[in-house]
Amino acid sequence: MNSTAVTAPARRFRPSLWATLFTVPAVLAMLGLGTWQVERLAWKDDLIRRVHERMGSAPIPLPASIPNPDDLDLRPVTVTGRLLNDQALLMLARPRQGQMGYEVVTPLQRADGGPPVLVNRGWIPMDRKDARRDGPPGEVTLRGVARVPAPAGWMQPGNTPGAEVWTRLDPTAMAAALGLAAVAPVVVEALPGQSPQGGPSGIEPRVDLPNNHLQYAVTWYSLAATLLVIYIVFHLRRRSDP
Repeated sequence: MNSTAVTAPARRFRPSLWATLFTVPAVLAMLGLGTWQVERLAWKDDLIRRVHERMGSAPIPLPASIPNPDDLDLRPVTVTGRLLNDQALLMLARPRQGQMGYEVVTPLQRADGGPPVLVNRGWIPMDRKDARRDGPPGEVTLRGVARVPAPAGWMQPGNTPGAEVWTRLDPTAMAAALGLAAVAPVVVEALPGQSPQGGPSGIEPRVDLPNNHLQYAVTWYSLAATLLVIYIVFHLRRRSDP
């Protein structure tokens, strides 16, 4: 009994002009974005490493003059002077254990003759906002971390002049509100354990450096590969097709 072999129809690749004009630049752009994210990943990994090295270094006295604030950002420091507790400011803070609260920002008159520096002394609950004035009297030496205040985000609400509660750190505007001629360009985040019982809690050293660049790179490369496969499959036609 004779059997007849069935041969699959031959196919050929016949790309259309308009699909090619769209697909090639799109794939190249996606590959470029993926490569850029890989480069950003290397940069962010190095930044995180340097930040942790800086935060793990021994504290230094806060310089009287700070020409380049970025050199001190996230650096452990000590600062000596007198807290101006009667001029403490309130700033909106994230809730803790479901309880709303503020962060207390107090100017410190420095003993070394440098301009006053704003000290973020940490969180207090909203119903104890008068505790912002509970600070150690006389000259003190505080341990903390120097931070350069982040610029305002384009969707972040701005501070209202004269308001009791501030929405973000702004040393220049806060100094003007307190009648201070100038303040240091960095804010010192005081470490916990330096306030009287019931006073501001202090701030644990914190670094918020999201690193999602690998995920973004994989996404762009996957989109490029998917589009290329669709383009090829769509244009593989049987030889008998017109």
